[in-house]
Amino acid sequence: MKAWIAMLAGVLFGLGLSLAGMTQPAVVLGFLDLFGRWDPRLMFVMLGAVVTTAVGYRCVWRGRRPWLADGFQLPAAQAIDARLVAGAAMFGIGWGIAGYCPGPALASLTAGNPAVLLLVACMGLGWWLAATFTATTVSPA
Repeated sequence: MKAWIAMLAGVLFGLGLSLAGMTQPAVVLGFLDLFGRWDPRLMFVMLGAVVTTAVGYRCVWRGRRPWLADGFQLPAAQAIDARLVAGAAMFGIGWGIAGYCPGPALASLTAGNPAVLLLVACMGLGWWLAATFTATTVSPA
């Protein structure tokens, strides 16, 4: 059941990204072009995501546990450290260069664009390297 709900959420998310034009790198890059032909569409998508998340979290936290799990899984680490800042910087730089963040890139796979296929392959490699590096350098608490 959890897998079906996750798939439905992913499909809904991908459709939303597509309908909002977020699978077009020009829209994202246009948002980052503050001194040229600025495109505000991404701002409205982000605003919608923040409002939806805020409402969703308020609803979820009212319950004692999630609907499909025994309990909430919260991250133990709460500090802003060098790894977090470096990861956020790499994410932002990659997003600015490619015009895609992971969600729209995955949603764009259906177009069969070779550049997107290469981007997603590189993202996968990066995720694998990060998981491998973290597993060998960070000991469990």
